[in-house]
Amino acid sequence: MDHFEFRGGELYCEDVPLARIAETVGTPVYVYSTATLERHFQVLRDALTAAGVTGAGGGPPLIAFAVKANSNVAVLATLARLGAGADTVSEGEIRRALAAGVPPEKIVFSGVGKTEAEIAFALKAGVAEINVESEPEMATVSRVARGLGVRAQVAIRVNPDVAAGGHAKIATGKSENKFGVSFAEAERLYAKASNDAGLRPVGVACHIGSQITDLAPMEAAFSKMRGLVERLRAEGMNVERLDLGGGLGVPYFNQPEPPSPADYAAMIARAMKGLDVAFAFEPGRMIAANAGVLVSEVIHVHVRPEGRRFLVIDAGMNDLIRPAMYDAFHDIRPLKPREDEPEVYDVVGPICETGDTFTRDRRLPPLQAGDLIAFMSAGAYGAVMSSEYNSRLLVPEVLVKGDQFAVIRPRPTYEDMLALERPAPWLG
Repeated sequence: MDHFEFRGGELYCEDVPLARIAETVGTPVYVYSTATLERHFQVLRDALTAAGVTGAGGGPPLIAFAVKANSNVAVLATLARLGAGADTVSEGEIRRALAAGVPPEKIVFSGVGKTEAEIAFALKAGVAEINVESEPEMATVSRVARGLGVRAQVAIRVNPDVAAGGHAKIATGKSENKFGVSFAEAERLYAKASNDAGLRPVGVACHIGSQITDLAPMEAAFSKMRGLVERLRAEGMNVERLDLGGGLGVPYFNQPEPPSPADYAAMIARAMKGLDVAFAFEPGRMIAANAGVLVSEVIHVHVRPEGRRFLVIDAGMNDLIRPAMYDAFHDIRPLKPREDEPEVYDVVGPICETGDTFTRDRRLPPLQAGDLIAFMSAGAYGAVMSSEYNSRLLVPEVLVKGDQFAVIRPRPTYEDMLALERPAPWLG
């Protein structure tokens, strides 16, 4: 469920007409619903709690929102107020989480290419754990921690060799992917870390992909992770935490309905029954995707002699790259649809690339210059992946709560954009 609906023939976000935001802020613009963000987090937390999937001390599990999905500080703060943690993959994301009020003990630091500076920053900040993804990285974490006079709390990220995910570019759990270590390596590295003065191993972690709509590969991976925990404990090692990652799909409009959070939680409870461990999760898309839209204005309609109709809009692939990069489907809704017979459009942006095509042969209500449309399910991997390609200004972001809205990232000016660059001294 989301909080974008038509009222009186006009598309609203909660109690605010999207057209009013477009008129005030301009287009293109991302708009997020506070109520949807809150609901999606609460539904997941309640499902896990009801299924008996617990965290430290028998309390709720750690739900560390994947900052890479939507890193806006206001979005992070909205979730932090509900008790969310943060799954981060860079110093910048850690800084964003801290700025949003996420306690450091709820921040997980993941990623395959952590630098020494980033590791040092994470340790000084006091993050909950660093998810180690390779033996060389573990050695670096140990060296940095010993230099700071601390023991780094680490979890070993395992690659369970399970295929999953809605696209090859977002599948992370196969052996040929760059993430994590094998089960055999994990056992050896956990034992090695247990005897390292710079490390304190606290658990193991996995994440097999994104936009997963079938629980079977998740259950297969989770069962393997349970076996690893049991083997490590049988060898006398302490395993306090099990991080099962994220990846549960969301109901994009042209895909099968994904499993519900309740079904997901029931599967985890079944796979982990009797395993006394503190669970952690790293959802991103399932919380943020359907909480956001990208609003764009029609520039014109270009009809070719053979009849192909191009709907040219002011949003480009630099604003929403998912269709170009992942062949992603986004439902498109006119903000004030006409009742006339639908027409077939190729929806394209102004970028000088053929790849700047959002969809082909899409049936939509008749549209003309000046009309506004919304790309639905754009709250995850939308604004965070935007760029200034073609020297276009970064898209602004707006957060709605009830009948209020606020600009939470303003659109820069061209002067702002140019001020980031400096001429070489010899150019004068």
